[in-house]
Amino acid sequence: MPPRPRKPFSLSAEQARRIWLHAQRLDRRAPFGAGPEATRAAVEHLGYVQIDTINVIERCHHHILYARIPGYRRSDLAQAQSVEKSVFEYWTHALSYVPARDIRYFLPEMKAHREEPKRWSAVGAREETRKLLRRIRRDGALTIRDIEEELIEKAHLWASKKPSKGLLERAFYDGDLVISARNGMVKTYELFDRHFQWEKRPAPASERQVAGYKLDRALRAQGLVSLDSACHLDAPGKKAVAAQIAGRVRRKELVPVAITGAGKQLHWAMPGMLEAVPEPEPELIHILSPFDPLVIQRKRAKLFFDYAHVFEAYLRPENRVYGYFGLPVLAGDRIVAVLDLKTDRAAGKLLMQRWTWLDGFESPGLQAAIEEELARFERFQLGRDEAEPARAEPDTKMPA
Repeated sequence: MPPRPRKPFSLSAEQARRIWLHAQRLDRRAPFGAGPEATRAAVEHLGYVQIDTINVIERCHHHILYARIPGYRRSDLAQAQSVEKSVFEYWTHALSYVPARDIRYFLPEMKAHREEPKRWSAVGAREETRKLLRRIRRDGALTIRDIEEELIEKAHLWASKKPSKGLLERAFYDGDLVISARNGMVKTYELFDRHFQWEKRPAPASERQVAGYKLDRALRAQGLVSLDSACHLDAPGKKAVAAQIAGRVRRKELVPVAITGAGKQLHWAMPGMLEAVPEPEPELIHILSPFDPLVIQRKRAKLFFDYAHVFEAYLRPENRVYGYFGLPVLAGDRIVAVLDLKTDRAAGKLLMQRWTWLDGFESPGLQAAIEEELARFERFQLGRDEAEPARAEPDTKMPA
C-alpha cells in the first residue's frame, strides 16, 4: 500500500464532486466538440467506454458518449472503429472501446491469454482456432453468422449454440483477431495485424509501464483517485499501481487527499487538479447510463454524491425502488432523480415507467428542465436528427 502521510490535503465532498465532474467532462455542455473527432477525443480522455448488450434504451457505449457529445451520432463510433481505427475493443473491467494509441498496454494481457490455453480449453483444440484464422486470412473478415455448423445446446443463457463463437472469442482475447466492426451486438472479426495495417506490431509495455498507464488513465478521467478507483475490478493490479502512487508522492507529482466522509480511505491527485474548479454550467442536465463511469463504481458514487445506485433489472419487481432500468439524472453537480425509461421502437416513443425524486430535490423548475432534456434524449434514442422537432405530446412527462 502507498505510504499514509500525516497531513493530507483536505477536501469537502462538494469540492471532490466538482473535481470529479470536471475530470469526467460532465460540467460542460460540449467539452469534446462535435463530429467523429469528438468521439475519438472522448474515448481517449475517458480511457475506455464500456460495452453492454442490454438495449432497454440505447446501449451504454452510445449512451456514455452521448452524455458528453450533444451532437453524437452512432456512425461516429463506427467510423472511429472501422475506418479511422482510432479505437478498438478489448477488456478493461468489462468489454470496452479503448483508444488505439494505448494498444501497447493491452498486448501483455493478450500474450498472457495465448500462453495459458487452459483458460480456453473448453472451446476446442488450438488447431481448430488455426483453421479459423486460415479461413479469415484467405476469405476476409467474417461474423459468427457467416459460419455454418451444427448447433449445440447452450451451456448457459448468454452462451451461443455455435461452437465457433468460443473459437472467435479465444482468438480475440489472444490478440490474433480484432473486432473490426460492430452492428448492434453482431461483431465482425478481422486479423489483428491486417486490420491495423502495421508493418510491425507495437512493442508490448512492461509490467511497470502498464501500472503507470492504469494510474495515468484514472487520474485523467477521475481527477481524484483511490487505489480502488484506479484498479476497479482489478485486484491483481493493485500492488503495482500502489507502487506507482508511492513513487509519485515521493517525487511530489501526486498529493494525498482526505475527503470528508471517506474515513481512512485516502485519495490522490496531481497538484494542479486541486486548484479552483469552476461550477458546472447552470441548468446542465444529463440523463446517465447505469454503466456510466460516474456511477459504475457504486461506493465512489455514494461517497461523492451521497447516492447509492442499484441496478435493479435482476431484482423481483416488488423489491425494486427505482425500477427495472433506472437512469440517474445529474443536474449541475448533484444526482437529483432516477428515471426508469424504456424505448418503444415500434411505436416510436420513449416510455416513462417510473420517476423517482431523490430527497430534497423535487421542484417544478427542475422538473421542467429534466423534461426538456428528456425530449432531446428521446430524439437520440429513436435515431432522430437533433434538429428534428419533438412530437407535440411526448410520452416522457412525469406521471401524475
